[in-house]
Parts: sequence; C-alpha cells; structure tokens
Amino acid sequence: MKELNVYEHKAQYYETDQMGIIHHSNYIRWFEEARGDLMEQSGLPYKGMEEAGIICAVIEVNVKYHSMVRFDDTVNIKANITQYNGVTMKVYYEIKDKDSGEMRCTGETRHCFLGKDNKPVSLKRVNPKYDNLFKGLISD
Repeated sequence: MKELNVYEHKAQYYETDQMGIIHHSNYIRWFEEARGDLMEQSGLPYKGMEEAGIICAVIEVNVKYHSMVRFDDTVNIKANITQYNGVTMKVYYEIKDKDSGEMRCTGETRHCFLGKDNKPVSLKRVNPKYDNLFKGLISD
C-alpha cells in the first residue's frame, strides 16, 4: 500500500465557541474531511462511489477529547480504516497539533455501505474493485 498523506486543517474563527476554543462538534466534521481525503487518495472518492450507486452511511461516532484546539492552530488528522468486512467499516482518527505533536482528539466512526435503495450491500458482490481497494487499506 502506498504511503498516504496526513490531512491538515487550520482551525477557523467560526469553529470556536464562546470560550475561544474549537467547539466539540467540529472535530466530527474534521473526521469527515480527513476520511474524505483518505478515500480520495486511495482511489475511492465518495463522488465516484455515489455515481456507482454506493452510499457510505455513518452509523456510529465515538470521540475522546484530549486537549483543546484554538483558533488559528493547525492540526494533522490521521485517518485509518481498522475494520472492513464488505458491508461495514470502522475508521480510527488521531488529531494532533501540527507543531507540538500533542494529541488533541481521537475517535472512531462506523459505516455501512448502502445501495440506491438505501439497503445494505456487500461490496464484494456489487463492486469487487472497491472491495479489493478497501481490503488494501486496513491497518492496525
């Protein structure tokens, strides 16, 4: 598997709360940005999957906040697929401060692959090419 770039995000003012720190809901958005970037780099862009009739729905999100991110901080977000069985996948995330390397947040999302009828599908059956690409992305 080729080495993938880590996703970088610069915290914006509009993402802060009244205390001047990044609002907790934005970390989940950053997970999605990093996951989209991972998919794009891996040859599995969401747009292409949707054009092929496959939807990747979020079915669970877990987040642990370690330390605060503030306006104008830059973070590196690493996303890794840790489980995949053709119908569901789990993605693990680490958000670290770009300069210090300090852990800011970790989390996981679980996803289910759906067809155009919004019913679960097995990528192994409906799109073996995508199935093989996902299998190649699994990391510990």
